[in-house]
Amino acid sequence: MTASPELAAEYRRLGWWRDKTFLDDLRRQALQRPHKLAIAGRRVVESRTDTLDYAELAELTDRFAGALLDLGVKRGDVVAVQLPNRWEMVPLMFACMAVGAVICPISPICPEGELRHRLELTAAPVFITAPGSAGLGIEQSTLEHVFVVDEPAFHERFVARVTESIVQDLAVGADEPFLVLFTSGTTGEAKGVLHSPNTVHSAVRGYVDAFGLDETWVAAVSTPLIHYSGFAQGVLAGVMLGGTVTFQDVRRNEVLLDLVERYGATLLYGPPATLADVVAAQRADKRATPSLRHVVIGSAPVLRELVDDLSETVGARTYSLWGMSECGPATMTRPEDPEDQAASSNGMAIDAMQIRIDPAGIDGQSALVGRLKVRGASLALGYYERDEIFAAQFDADGWFDTGDLARDDGHGGIRIIGRARDAIVRDGLIAPMTELEAVIGSHPKAVEAALVGLPTSGGETIICAVVAARGEQGPSLAEIHAHLSTQDPRFFPDRVEIVAALPKTLTGKVRKAELRERYA
Repeated sequence: MTASPELAAEYRRLGWWRDKTFLDDLRRQALQRPHKLAIAGRRVVESRTDTLDYAELAELTDRFAGALLDLGVKRGDVVAVQLPNRWEMVPLMFACMAVGAVICPISPICPEGELRHRLELTAAPVFITAPGSAGLGIEQSTLEHVFVVDEPAFHERFVARVTESIVQDLAVGADEPFLVLFTSGTTGEAKGVLHSPNTVHSAVRGYVDAFGLDETWVAAVSTPLIHYSGFAQGVLAGVMLGGTVTFQDVRRNEVLLDLVERYGATLLYGPPATLADVVAAQRADKRATPSLRHVVIGSAPVLRELVDDLSETVGARTYSLWGMSECGPATMTRPEDPEDQAASSNGMAIDAMQIRIDPAGIDGQSALVGRLKVRGASLALGYYERDEIFAAQFDADGWFDTGDLARDDGHGGIRIIGRARDAIVRDGLIAPMTELEAVIGSHPKAVEAALVGLPTSGGETIICAVVAARGEQGPSLAEIHAHLSTQDPRFFPDRVEIVAALPKTLTGKVRKAELRERYA
C-alpha cells in the first residue's frame, strides 16, 4: 500500500526513506572505492571464484543496462531472472534499476508450472536463466527473449558489449516498484511481493544499524540471492555500505568457512541446519575465523546448543531475527542484549517497523500469545496484480497480519511460535511448534522435523511428528519423548512418521497441508 504523503515525509525525515536508490549507492562506491572487492561468487564444482570490484560492477551494470534497452525493455517492464548464486545476478539487479525495470528473481529449482505462473503474471518480455532450466521450453505470449548465461549469445549481448551511457531519466525512482519476490505459496497461488527501493532501504538500514555495520563489513551469505535475505540483506546492504559480499553457487555448507577464512568475513548468515553443518565442518577441519563477529539466523528457532556450539567453534556470537518477504527483517536480537538472547527470542522491532501481538483468545499462559501484526516503512507496496489480496491483510489502523503466531519474550521483543493456520491447541494452550520442531530436529537420528495436528473421529487432535531421518533409521516415538524432556509434556507427539525429506516450497517452507493430507 502506498504511504500517505504525510507518512512518506515522516519516513524521510527519520532517514528510513530517501530520495536516492541502491543504484546511486553503487555509483558512489565506484567513485570512492573503485578497486575495493564488491562481490566474490564461488563456483564450487569448478573450483574457482568470480570477483568484481566496485568499478567493474558499475561497468557491467552499464553494459547489462544497454543490453536490456537494446532488447526493448521499457520502464516498468519485468525482467525475470532464474539463476543460482552467480556473479551475473548482481549486475542484473542494478541494470534493471538503471533502465527503470522491475526484476523478478526466480528459484533455479522452480517447477515448470510455478515458473509459468510467474512469467504469465508478470508478463516478462525477457527471461535470463541457467543451463538446464525448466523454463527453456516454455512458450509464453509476452516472452520475447530468453538468454542462458553460459551460452555465447548472453556473453556477446551482455558481457562483451561496448559500454554506453544510460539515460539517467530512465532509472527507477526511490518510491517506484523495482522488485517482485514471490512467496512460498504453501496454501495456494504464490503471490508476487512488490517492493520499492525505499521499502527495502528502511529494512536493510535497520538491519545494518542494529549490528553497527559499516564499510568494513564482509558478509558470507549462504541463502539464495533470489530470496530477500540474499538479495537485500546481502547484496544491496553490502553495496549501500561499501562492503564485500561473498556467496557460493551450490549448497555446500561444509565449505562455507572457506569463504570466511579467505575473505575475512565478519558476518555469516544462514538457517540453523546450515550453521549446524558449519559447526560440524569446523570441528572436523578447523579454519581460521578471527574476523567473524556476527552469526545471524533468520526466521527460524535457535537452540541454545547451537548458540554455544557456534561460540566454541568459530568464536562468534549468534543473533536471531524474524522477517518475511512482505517487510524484510522486522525484528532482531542485538549486541546489547544478553549473550544467549537468540536462544529465547527473535528480538525487538527495527526502528522503521512496529509490531503488535493480537491475543488469540485461547491462551491461558502468562505470556501474551497471539497473531503477529506489523506496520511501518518496510512494508511492501503490494502483491503484483493482486492488490485486493494484499489490502485484505490490513485492519482499519494499518496493521498487516503476518499469519504468524508469536509470544511476548518479556524483554520488549517476540518469539515466533509458528503459522496461525498450523496451530495446535491443547488444554487451551497453543503448542510452541517451532521450538518443538527445532528440538526434535536436533536429535542425532534426525535432520529436521515438522509437527502437524491430525483430527480424530472423536473430535480431538493428535500431534504427529514427521521426521526427516539422518541415515536409514530415524528416532522412535520414545526417543523423541526423551529428547523433549525439557519441554511441556502436554505437547509431546502422539505419533511419529519417518521420511527421507520433508516436502517444501521454493522458499524452504514445509508444506504442512500436504503432510496433514498424507497422514490424516
